Amino acid sequence: MARAEFADAIALLKADHRKVEGLFEKFEKARGGASKQKIAHQICVELKIHATIEEEIFYPALRDQIEDNTLDEAYVEHDGAKMLVNDIANASPDDEFYDAKVKVLSEEIKHHVREEEKKSDSMFAQARKTNIDLVALRDRLLARKKELMAKAAAEGLPPAKPRAVNRKAA
Repeated sequence: MARAEFADAIALLKADHRKVEGLFEKFEKARGGASKQKIAHQICVELKIHATIEEEIFYPALRDQIEDNTLDEAYVEHDGAKMLVNDIANASPDDEFYDAKVKVLSEEIKHHVREEEKKSDSMFAQARKTNIDLVALRDRLLARKKELMAKAAAEGLPPAKPRAVNRKAA
């Protein structure tokens, strides 16, 4: 059953955005490699789960309901973030460019969030104008998110897989 704090799918996704923004702020203030690595790991897990539920459930539900370019750009933005997530997940705070990668990932996510949330023609604004049942969609997102969180806790998540960038021709 869905928690009342998430009125619909968009509220759930926005809550994910706020959580990751908070983690990036925490990373910027962190001192010491162990603390940075722990926070970076949390960021990577949160982003993998968020991207997965959007790409498996939310974005497909919006296809043919909102502008295709909006969705296509979101997939490409996710792929850019996934490449950095994988690099960060396999790195150590002592590695060259570690902090820079986390900073650039933060900037990419801020841009992506603006694209989804902030503008009057954003993905979320467009989604609100459709006939999609955003409450039922929230329940599907929450169920999948719960599965992924359990998997992350039990065995970890696999590397993030790009869908639109670096795809090889068949």
